[in-house]
Amino acid sequence: MPETGETPEHPEHDSRTSQEASTTRAHEASARPDPPVPTPAARPARAAAAWPAVPLLAALALWVYAVRHTDVSDLDDYGLVSALHPTFWAGLAVLTAGFWFTVRDPRRRAGWPAAYVLGLLVIERATQAVLYPTPLYAWAWKHDAVVDHLLTSGGLQSADRLGDMAVYDQWPGFFAAQAALVRLLGVDNAAMYMAWWPLVSSVLLLLPLLLIYRTFTEDRRLIWTALWLFCVGNWVGQDYFSPQSVAFALHLGVLAVVLRRYGRPGGRSDRQRQAVWTVLLSVLVIAIVVSHQLTPGMLVVTLLALAFTRRHRDWVPLVTTVVIFLAWCLTAALPFLSAAMPDMIRSVGDIGANVETGYGSTPTGTGAVTTSWVARLLSGSVLLLALAGVLRQRALRQRALPLLLVAAAPLPMFVASSYGSEMIFRVLMFMLPGAAFFAAAALLPGVPTPAADARETERGVPLAPVPDPALVSAHRRRFPLPSLPPLRYAAWLSPLVLLAGTLAFVPSYSGKDRVSYFPPGEVALVRQLFDQAPDDSLVVAANRNYPLAHEQYWRVDHYWFLEDTRSHVDDIVRDPAAVLARDMAGVEAPARAYFLLTQGQVANSEMNGQLNTAQLRRVRESVADSPRFERVAQNSAGVLYVLKPAS
Repeated sequence: MPETGETPEHPEHDSRTSQEASTTRAHEASARPDPPVPTPAARPARAAAAWPAVPLLAALALWVYAVRHTDVSDLDDYGLVSALHPTFWAGLAVLTAGFWFTVRDPRRRAGWPAAYVLGLLVIERATQAVLYPTPLYAWAWKHDAVVDHLLTSGGLQSADRLGDMAVYDQWPGFFAAQAALVRLLGVDNAAMYMAWWPLVSSVLLLLPLLLIYRTFTEDRRLIWTALWLFCVGNWVGQDYFSPQSVAFALHLGVLAVVLRRYGRPGGRSDRQRQAVWTVLLSVLVIAIVVSHQLTPGMLVVTLLALAFTRRHRDWVPLVTTVVIFLAWCLTAALPFLSAAMPDMIRSVGDIGANVETGYGSTPTGTGAVTTSWVARLLSGSVLLLALAGVLRQRALRQRALPLLLVAAAPLPMFVASSYGSEMIFRVLMFMLPGAAFFAAAALLPGVPTPAADARETERGVPLAPVPDPALVSAHRRRFPLPSLPPLRYAAWLSPLVLLAGTLAFVPSYSGKDRVSYFPPGEVALVRQLFDQAPDDSLVVAANRNYPLAHEQYWRVDHYWFLEDTRSHVDDIVRDPAAVLARDMAGVEAPARAYFLLTQGQVANSEMNGQLNTAQLRRVRESVADSPRFERVAQNSAGVLYVLKPAS
């Protein structure tokens, strides 16, 4: 061996060794298998597998183009419907067609229908957030004020301090969570993100709905078509920044736990597992009870209906919910309930008054009436499809009987209360999860339920007996039920129905955006008011449909004269300045009395038949000409006056 750094004695030997090593490596490389080359047959298969991306991306591209070419600065009585660029409707049509052909193809992966449903939610719920520079809905601004109150005061307060707004402090769950979220995100207030809340809250509904539907079938056609119909039929608008949006998601979460994890009592191990699920259920119920007044009642009647079925004859969920609900009502919520109980008792059984709609559902004007009827037809169509699905899918009707009860359980709430003339809308919303499932079954051929059968068998629950075909035939002759249409008709009828419902969602959901949208000028005007108003000041307005209507409600009072008696409203219309000055004269210095009239108030009054354009113009001109009032601010979205001190 040579020393380090010395030259080898036989360089030709090293050369031969190097050549042999190179030859060996070449042989090894040639022996390795070549990477697979896609065959001509494999390439079309991959292209076919990725085909659903084409209509999905095309629909989203059309949507992006539409929102970039839509002007919302001058909305008419059709709301967003008449303002949308035509490519928006084309995008919805392409998305619906792509979804239908994708979900019907068993070769497609389950992720594609999910992508289409998410795309639908983006187009449905994100359009307004992208188009409008300010958040929609006066109620959303009101809830932002409640969050701001919690952040400012640092705690809950009673009615002697807050008046009728103290009801929010007695159900503070949603607002306390939002106050924590505002601090966590480091933003000024919830208005920074509440425009996107409809999309967020709608996405939150997908998981519990998916679990509920998978309890009764593994047919992904039925599951995803039901989810699509739910998104299309959920036009009521309770997805905005509100306690109801979260409480409804929690409500569906409780139902998912009950339907999947509770059944007929089993052995000791089953009871131990159910104890764990009872803890989770209790957490969900507590979150509902401390956040919203109506949802716990809806949950109780739904669990009561389920408890009377053989399959879910377990009283633990119902008893747990009732105990938590009563505990909250008899403690934290007792002040509000004590004051409201006489009116609540009088409304019980008064079905006519409970389903009677208020101003918000008795629109005037061609656009408002048209969009209102489209919304009613959309809900009626979903319910009729659900009835057809129940009648035509006998096996599914037996297997998914609990879901049918979930759809029917909210109906008795019509007898209980009017809920501020909104009970009919809330009942429709709580019926929708079950109705959408059976409506989807009406659009599809027979749906097997093997997964549900297997789960029930494992849990020891007897399956519904298979009837004798001869008896079934005899029964059908005596009591004929509708039969499935031939496939040649269903092939084009079902997607057309789905497309019609998808397109009808837009006017149903966005047809009143003239009332719901507040331009930046209106927001700036109202903010200027509250920036200068001293404590104990009074704000007088036609109605509460303007942004920041409850801003700083703990130190500033409000009076909306259109909510007063009709005789007093008539007095104001006859002599606006004199009557308003008299109503506002009781404010003592240093507090001030302000009169505010904005674009949102005018739109709400005109479209809901309160005061027409001429009457509102008379009110404004009378105040402007009166020496008792001084104009403080004015822009294209409204005007603000202050009452001068009496000499």
